[in-house]
Amino acid sequence: MIEQLIEGFAVAFTFTNLFFIVIGIAIGILFGVMPGVGGITALTLLIPVTFYMAPITAIAFLIGITKGSTSGGAIPAILLNAPGSSENVATTRDGYPLAQQGKPEKAMRMALYSSVWGDFASDVVLILLAAPFAAIALKFGPAEITAVGMLAFTLIAGLSSDTLAKGLLASALGVFLSTIGLDKAEGTQRMTFGIIDLYDGISLNALAIGLLALSAVLSQLFDSWRDPIAANIKPKPYNKAEQKITWAEFKACIPTLFRSAYIGTFVGMLPGLGVTLAAFLGYGAAKRRSKNPEEFGTGKLEGIAATEAANSAVTGANLIPTIALGIPGNIAAALLIGAFLIHGVTPGPFMMQQHGALIYGIFASMLMANAVHLVVGRAGIPIWVLSLRIPKPIILSCVIVLCVIGVYVPSSSFFEIGLMFVFAVLGYFMRKTGFSLVCLFIGFLLGPLLEHSLRQTMILYDNNIFVLFTRPVALPFMLLTLFFVWRFGFYHPAQKRKQRALEADKTK
Repeated sequence: MIEQLIEGFAVAFTFTNLFFIVIGIAIGILFGVMPGVGGITALTLLIPVTFYMAPITAIAFLIGITKGSTSGGAIPAILLNAPGSSENVATTRDGYPLAQQGKPEKAMRMALYSSVWGDFASDVVLILLAAPFAAIALKFGPAEITAVGMLAFTLIAGLSSDTLAKGLLASALGVFLSTIGLDKAEGTQRMTFGIIDLYDGISLNALAIGLLALSAVLSQLFDSWRDPIAANIKPKPYNKAEQKITWAEFKACIPTLFRSAYIGTFVGMLPGLGVTLAAFLGYGAAKRRSKNPEEFGTGKLEGIAATEAANSAVTGANLIPTIALGIPGNIAAALLIGAFLIHGVTPGPFMMQQHGALIYGIFASMLMANAVHLVVGRAGIPIWVLSLRIPKPIILSCVIVLCVIGVYVPSSSFFEIGLMFVFAVLGYFMRKTGFSLVCLFIGFLLGPLLEHSLRQTMILYDNNIFVLFTRPVALPFMLLTLFFVWRFGFYHPAQKRKQRALEADKTK
């Protein structure tokens, strides 16, 4: 394997290949910065451009776009509280408060370093364990996917809300919204009300941008209208001396970086679970293991490291089932399969045998892309910091325009723009009433997967739902689900913090 990887570097380390990796990373960051556009749009638009490239250059260019877009999405999440794409939603929790404290460059540095580390860790796993880990994914049938989905809902509901009930209600609303459209199994209409634009369901783009980005803009606009004095309070001034990450700060984040890279890699190996789930699982794990969980959400570097390392670790790991089995791990991997096919390469079990030199050249290109990502991303951070000098009304206006563009460009539909504003209003009221936007979004994102796997489970096992407790792989996930229901239902961390605060006030 070492000899093959060295040969791969010999093939990949050319000026042309390196040039297109740099261009791919830069394009990915630019697309990631625009809310709602993201790497998927960039891949869709630029795959035809690679038709005349050499196969290794084409795939390296597209993988560079994927890597750059993930870290690029963290930039607006940190600076504007408007995530570039869904996988960066969790980054807003600590990234934006840290930027408001006058440390935007520090937040972006940690996001970049964590992203590069997550990419590198998952690439190593891809190179070393592609075949064995792909075999594990084969053991996950409908029952196992259902159990994993239920565990994910419980964890997100418990960690993202003040109470488990509020989190589950928001998740249930998200699942309900995901059922709108044509039933894929029976072809019947579900809550479309005869509107043709809803036949394909509610657009993820419209929901994500409206609920997460535009609702934040509305919240700031209404807050400034209700309390102009408070709205004019500016963030803490930028101080160059406070932007560096000290060795002590980075050292404290190392366990989180390893943990999140492991979580993201595991999620990436299982087809269909997605980047967003990895980000929130990484954030939740870091919060549970922290000695001071109440500091999360106030500008903690560990929170940024946890999300960005986890979501970036999916990039390499989702190629494991793609290369070994021909099964795409997510939408980006599915688009990469299309790129492979364009260049005469069929992903699957025989890919390593028939195109071994190409595959190891791609592996080498991925490792090179991580180094390029670090250099290009680090060089761009001071440029993005300059955006903070722009007056807030202009920034908010630009965010609204970008949101509209982000919805209209992929769909060319004014109906989806209307949906975006509907979800922006819904998001605003959810913010004010204490319901979790994250839970609704995750419910919408994982709803189709959970519905499909649950239907298959019911068909395969004669409507016996208890099969989830008899399958050896599904059982641990169900037991963990019951444990977290008990844990968050009766001993929720937020409730314990409130109780401790009340007791402290009484003692005073």
